[in-house]
Amino acid sequence: MTIPFDNTEYDAHENVVFCCDAETGLRAIIAIHDTTLGPAAGGCRMWPYSSATEALTDVLRLSRAMTYKNALAGLPLGGGKSVIIGNAQTQKTPKLLAAFARHVEMLGGRYWTAEDVGIGTRDVEEGFARGTKYIFGLTRHTGDPAPFTARGGFEGMRAAVEHKLGRKSLSGLRVAVQGVGNVGSELCRLLQEAGASLVVSDVNQAAVQRAVEAFGAHPVDPDAIYDADVDVFAPCALGGVINDATIPRLRATVVSGVANNQLAHARHGRELHARGVLYAPDFLVNAGGMHNASGDILGRYDPKDAMRRVVHIYEVARETFARSAATGRPPETVAEELARQRISEAKAAATRTRTEAVRSEAVSGTGTRSTAK
Repeated sequence: MTIPFDNTEYDAHENVVFCCDAETGLRAIIAIHDTTLGPAAGGCRMWPYSSATEALTDVLRLSRAMTYKNALAGLPLGGGKSVIIGNAQTQKTPKLLAAFARHVEMLGGRYWTAEDVGIGTRDVEEGFARGTKYIFGLTRHTGDPAPFTARGGFEGMRAAVEHKLGRKSLSGLRVAVQGVGNVGSELCRLLQEAGASLVVSDVNQAAVQRAVEAFGAHPVDPDAIYDADVDVFAPCALGGVINDATIPRLRATVVSGVANNQLAHARHGRELHARGVLYAPDFLVNAGGMHNASGDILGRYDPKDAMRRVVHIYEVARETFARSAATGRPPETVAEELARQRISEAKAAATRTRTEAVRSEAVSGTGTRSTAK
């Protein structure tokens, strides 16, 4: 395995922590990308990675995306993420979850963890809670996060369709939703209510059947979703689905979904842009869950205020697409720059505050010494 500094996804991460526990067999990685705006926040994923290098690459990408997501969302939080290497179906145990949580606790609040792929809210509330207090997205506090994440995805899609297709309404559009779990299913509901027709796929056939019965969706095999004759392709499952093999197959002119890390590599965003396909950056449109769940970290929670901020994703997306069109650069490049700009401004403000404090102390100290003399 290459060390983090040599990994292509390393982006001046502040901390990369490798976690092991011999008793439970825990192997995990915690990546803290940036804490300029506040403590790093991001979920924990459990996945049977083929190698430690693959796990490291994933957690580095995910943590960086969380920095951008939280910055664009206007939250006083930084970006972090964690991964546990293992099969969640066969290797996840209460002791293993508690062992991981103890490593989070040792970071003293620099990183807050939550649910993600392979880790559910029950795992967080009953497993992680045995080892750390730095957990968020607790359903007993903030409720089900799916409606918030889905609504953010819906608002981002509205902005993308308006920009690319010149349509204020989603009525009459065909949308392919890849992944109809809790969030994907909720997105389907919003789209159906808006008058869109749906094509759906999922490796879970029961979930597909529910979408067919509830929303009148047309089911296709998981691999066939890329070939669907639709206006919008909405990835709502795992990442890396926009890649060399799938891009030539896409018939949609808009890609807008809530999955993390949809682009297999940064160059795939540029390729979509060159082909005239509008890509809504995932870290921009899938921030709804963070608006909701962050209440556990910030110590205040108002669901109405959280949803109001989720709806504002529409405006941020519109601004991103407008800048992209004006400059000829891909939307994800523009969105990253907007996020980095906020971080840079925060760093500059912190530097000014420290400088003023030093000057104030110097003046105070000089005055005191003069009086003593």
